[in-house]
Amino acid sequence: MFHLLKWLYPGMKLKRWLFLFAIGVMMFSFGGALAINSEYLGRAKEEIFMFVYRTVGSYDYTVIMFVGLIILLLGSCLMLWSTRSLIRSIIAVLIPDRSEKIVDLIYQERKLGRGPSVTVIGGGHGLSVLLRGIKSSTNNVSAVVTVADDGGSSGRLREELGIIPPGDLRNCLVALADTEPLMEKLFQYRFEGNTALAGHSFGNLFIAAMNEVTGDMETALKESSKVLAVKGRVIPASKEHVRLDAIMTDGTVVEGESQIPEAHKKIRRVQLFPKNVPAVPAAIDAIESADAIILGPGSLYTSIMPNLLVDGVAHALKKSKAVKIYICNVLTQPGETDGYTAAQHAKAILDHTGHGAIDYVLVNSTPIPEEMWHGTGATPVEIDEDKINALGCGLIKEDLMSATEAGRHDPEKLCAAVMKIIYTLGNRR
Repeated sequence: MFHLLKWLYPGMKLKRWLFLFAIGVMMFSFGGALAINSEYLGRAKEEIFMFVYRTVGSYDYTVIMFVGLIILLLGSCLMLWSTRSLIRSIIAVLIPDRSEKIVDLIYQERKLGRGPSVTVIGGGHGLSVLLRGIKSSTNNVSAVVTVADDGGSSGRLREELGIIPPGDLRNCLVALADTEPLMEKLFQYRFEGNTALAGHSFGNLFIAAMNEVTGDMETALKESSKVLAVKGRVIPASKEHVRLDAIMTDGTVVEGESQIPEAHKKIRRVQLFPKNVPAVPAAIDAIESADAIILGPGSLYTSIMPNLLVDGVAHALKKSKAVKIYICNVLTQPGETDGYTAAQHAKAILDHTGHGAIDYVLVNSTPIPEEMWHGTGATPVEIDEDKINALGCGLIKEDLMSATEAGRHDPEKLCAAVMKIIYTLGNRR
């Protein structure tokens, strides 16, 4: 019985139709009685009166009213049960494996559909971790993803097929997917051996093939999203071919995203080649219409920065009235942010975008055991609150550490912290 009451939960948008259905049933019954013969309705009423009289010994109208309410309740339960069975019958054909949970599915989708509009900017493993968590709180998610990757399978497909690198795009699609585990494993499967396919992931090849079929990477991602039942959108920052270069403090220039950490030099700034690369209009729209914009987590210079260097992205970010959150990494990244404090991470972004790109810096407050990072070349990011405040940013400390992956964020903790900021500090703005 309690399970049936879920159909009446607020926000389900079903009660109005059940009410209309009930009115229809009453009109149908009343009209049928009039069309056939109104005396049948009178006879039924007389029978009920006689039943009450024989049972109670008098015409007790309180008892008659009670009988009427019982009939009304039975009729309502019958309508609810029949409506539920009809919907389940239809859903069993469309999604047979999940038809038993249809009321929970409807409630979840209605609830998530009313969630805040969140745009995340970045790439790499860190971005997919955030997306895995945040899809449990809202369906209105847009991921603006870097296209500067030039290593591994993505780099090979970029060179051989002339497409923008699909690797980070694939990871975001899988992270936002609401599909079977087998499909996720399929998209992440990487071929082995000594053949030409060795090193390629199936998902990269699928996206590359979809790009060839549709003739456009943005369309290819939309169609791929349907296959994976993606909650939200995955948008490349640009559809142009770009290279990420780093200008080091000693004046040397390192060309290529994959080569920057290998140089093991201190980075002064990064830039795109060519410099004036147009953004995908949908990416700008996602930033302008967002309730919250999140930068990171992920590699500071090679995952987050390339997006901000695309024409129009930094301007739209600073102009937006959304709450803007930078999620600082838990550990420094060898060859890229060695020795960086939290303030230095944020300052690097502001140096490339100008002030107004970050409202709050979210950092991990949980001590990291030395055995989790000793010998890796990485160190815990120092939290220097005064210097962060001096940049015009607020600092928020939360337990964000993963219990299973060393130096990684936990998706659920990260989502909880982000949504807390959006619903509290975001409203104040």
